[in-house]
Amino acid sequence: MSQSTYTVTGMTCGHCVSSVTEEISELSGVSDVAVDLATGAVTVTSTEPLPENAVRGAVEEAGYQLVNA
Repeated sequence: MSQSTYTVTGMTCGHCVSSVTEEISELSGVSDVAVDLATGAVTVTSTEPLPENAVRGAVEEAGYQLVNA
């Protein structure tokens, strides 16, 4: 298992959290996504390390920005 934490900006409510969680969860190998709305921290657990650009793409698809991972 691999776990990485990223910072996402632009999230303001539960719907934002759901959108980011849903998009990242669709990435191959992802087993869990935990989002802390207050800090913008997104912890992704996966079967193998994920390329940062894949996570960035999922976050941007949800309409938010990934800050330096």
